Amino acid sequence: MARNTRPFSGFEWMVAMRYLKPRRKEAFISVISILSLVGIALGVATLIIVMSVMNGFRSELLGRILGLNGHLIVQSMTGSIPDYDALAGRLRMIPGVTNATPLIEGQVLVNAEGNSFGALVRGLETDGLKRLTSVSSTLSPGALEGFDEGDSVIIGARLAERLNLVPGMTITLIAPKGAVTPFGTTPRIKTYRVSGTFRVGMSEYDQTFVFMPLKEAQAFFGLDNTVLGIEIMVANADQVAQWRQPIGQVVGPYARLIDWQQMNSSLFGALAVERNVMFLILTMIILVAALNIISGLIMLVKDKGGDIAILRTMGATKGSVMRVFFIAGAFIGVVGTFAGLIFGVAFCANIENIRQFLSRVTGTTLFDPTIYFLSQMPSKIEAGDVIAVTSMSLALSFLATLIPSWRAARLDPVEALRYE
Repeated sequence: MARNTRPFSGFEWMVAMRYLKPRRKEAFISVISILSLVGIALGVATLIIVMSVMNGFRSELLGRILGLNGHLIVQSMTGSIPDYDALAGRLRMIPGVTNATPLIEGQVLVNAEGNSFGALVRGLETDGLKRLTSVSSTLSPGALEGFDEGDSVIIGARLAERLNLVPGMTITLIAPKGAVTPFGTTPRIKTYRVSGTFRVGMSEYDQTFVFMPLKEAQAFFGLDNTVLGIEIMVANADQVAQWRQPIGQVVGPYARLIDWQQMNSSLFGALAVERNVMFLILTMIILVAALNIISGLIMLVKDKGGDIAILRTMGATKGSVMRVFFIAGAFIGVVGTFAGLIFGVAFCANIENIRQFLSRVTGTTLFDPTIYFLSQMPSKIEAGDVIAVTSMSLALSFLATLIPSWRAARLDPVEALRYE
């Protein structure tokens, strides 16, 4: 081989591939190479799967939370909000505000068929309920018929299941704050007909929320012609902070503004921390596989000492020898990385089917909606995460080849051939 052979020539690739082919006396080295490839593939696939599931959790939770709650809520510091229709109209005129809905919320005890559960009553107008697409698109047939008449409510599907209710049956709502008498405060109690159910796919909401017409909620909670808040939707939920100032100018100094990030800061903060920690922990899998590449190549260099010496005496440069072993190690890393990439993306694309299959085989519930809030295992593949994982894996694989390649290039041909 001539000394002026160009880098990464066909000759260098041929020698590197010959060294990677398993031979009987090199079986142990081949096993280490295979384990390194499998380790990198599993590490990359696991990272992609975990990152995609965490992204899916955040996206699904955010979509369901904001599908049922506003991006920003206006509350009065003095209690309730009078003249709410006029205020909501002024808020809708702010550029970027897509909707403003007056509402009333209150804790109640729901009683039916001898069972009792705590629930959250939300009173709002029919038009406001229709604009909550996550609810209105999942309503049972005929749920809105007679809803405005005042004696009907719409409850979550899981709450209906827990109370053994179907549309047309009745429930009793008990509010702790009622009329004040000489003997103390008496709870407010009233029976309503269940006109329908909804299922947004988030168990916490499906078993907690009860929707009631706004006028009836005002009468039930004794609020006369006032509301407790105005729910605002904006064009971009992630940039809700930029609407705080114009909204604050409209509502005045005696109002309190609470956005969705403040209301759910602990939940999404915990998800972000967990995502980062899982990324760091699972990166160790790829790092261990990269260390296997180092050990495998070092053993290969020692085993091929005579071959290296012969190549050097035939005219191979130190750089050429170094590139041969660099190609051998990098080939393991590249194949493992892209194998893991394909497996991870394919797994994420079919994760719900895989979960159901494993649940049937094992006879256990692998994703309990009552614990994880969602009825299906979510997955959202983001290109940025895939690129980051792939780049990190390739970088670690390339770095792992440098030390063994450098040792191969420094091998003295005379010393290597002395005992051959």
